[in-house]
Formats: sequence, structure tokens, C-alpha cells
Amino acid sequence: MMKGEHIIKDLINRYPALASCEDDIKKACEMIIECYRSGGKLLICGNGGSASDALHIVGELMKGFMKKRSVPEQFRSTLIEKYPDEGRFIADNLQGALPAIALVESSALITAFINDVSDAMVFAQQVYGLGKSGDVLLSISTSGNSKNVLYAVKVAKAMGLKTIGLTGRDGGKMKDFCDVSIVVPGADTPQIQEYHLPVYHAICMVVEEEFFDI
Repeated sequence: MMKGEHIIKDLINRYPALASCEDDIKKACEMIIECYRSGGKLLICGNGGSASDALHIVGELMKGFMKKRSVPEQFRSTLIEKYPDEGRFIADNLQGALPAIALVESSALITAFINDVSDAMVFAQQVYGLGKSGDVLLSISTSGNSKNVLYAVKVAKAMGLKTIGLTGRDGGKMKDFCDVSIVVPGADTPQIQEYHLPVYHAICMVVEEEFFDI
């Protein structure tokens, strides 16, 4: 049983319409936890509002979210020993991080690839360059049919990455390719995105609870 399973229960209590997604949310949490336990990282992609969500998720994972994330004492001691004047300040202000990369950040690479190669492959190229077996790709698409997201999923699976889809409506084409698909209710993009935020907040909290339980 995950330490943070109560967080998912609380999510469903606050958003009863997400009850249909409960099992898939748990599976996604377990997949990401296993990835981090094995030394992997999370890659995240999406377009428009979902690109903003990808950046938001990185912000919750790469620093303290709901928990205090002090660095290990051994590393703290190393910093103080190596840098007597500033080591304590550095150690006090560093926070434990869960490695996550939003594939929407590199504007130079993305625009060059759109111009020189193909706009449909901008995320797939980054998965190919950054991903490794054992990593997880979290793909966000309200329709589940975003072409550049689908190609990223296909490349990820061919490379041995695990794949999670965060989508809506009927799950779209992405549902058939992802190892886990979280298909939230909603008839249009704004409604779907309104559910996506509490879902990924809960996932981030569950994962954080697993590694930083104080």
C-alpha cells in the first residue's frame, strides 16, 4: 500500500466525478514511484494549457511541494566541509528533488525542429534524446488525439519507457497506446483541464509522500 493513498481518497471525496479514474490514478502513482526508486526520471509533454500543466508538474516535483525536503545529512556535511563560508547556507536552502523534465521548455530546439524537420515530432525527438528504459513519459492531451503527443508516446514505448496518458472525453487514440490512461470526465477542454489540475496535484503529493515523509 502506498503511503499517500489517503491523498487519492481525499481527491475523490472532493471531486466525486473522478471516482471512475481512481484506479488509474493509483496505477500512475505506483508507476512513477517505481521509476524514481529505480533511478529514473519523469518526462512530460502537452500543448497549450497542457504545456503549462507540464511546467506546473515539474515545479511541484523538483522542489518541496507539501513536505519539507531537507538534503541528506551526509551531503549537508560534505557541503559544509568543502565550503566553510557558504556551505551551511547552501545546505539549508537546497531541497530534495524528484527528477522531472517538461518537454515544452526548449524553445530553440522546438522551433528549430519545427522549421527543419517536422512539427509533429518535436516531443518524440526529445523523448529519443533524453529518455531511457525505466523512465516514465506523462503525456497530457485533453482530446487524447494530439499528433505530436501520440508520436512521443509511440517512441517512448519503443524505447522501453512506461507511459501515462492524462486526457478526457473517451481517451482518444492515446488511450490505446499508454500503459495507464487517466481519462477525466468533461465535455470540453476547459472542463477537462479543470479536472487535470487536482489529479496531477494529487499524484505529485502521493509521490512526494513516498520519498519525503517528514
